[in-house]
Amino acid sequence: MADSTGRTALRTRGREATTALGGSRPAGTRHPLIAVAMVLPLVFLLAVVFGGWEAVVTQASSVVGMLGR
Repeated sequence: MADSTGRTALRTRGREATTALGGSRPAGTRHPLIAVAMVLPLVFLLAVVFGGWEAVVTQASSVVGMLGR
């Protein structure tokens, strides 16, 4: 029981530190559009460097299919 109490205290301190540093969301809750905006420049760079436009289009359509749109 003491072990779980210690872990809970560590998580609470971690959340407090995150809030103090300006973060309002817990880890792992980034908005999907923000994640896409972060990844797009890298996708375009890799597509230009490796000439894989078809692969980019295929992957994008797969992701859209997984999202159910």
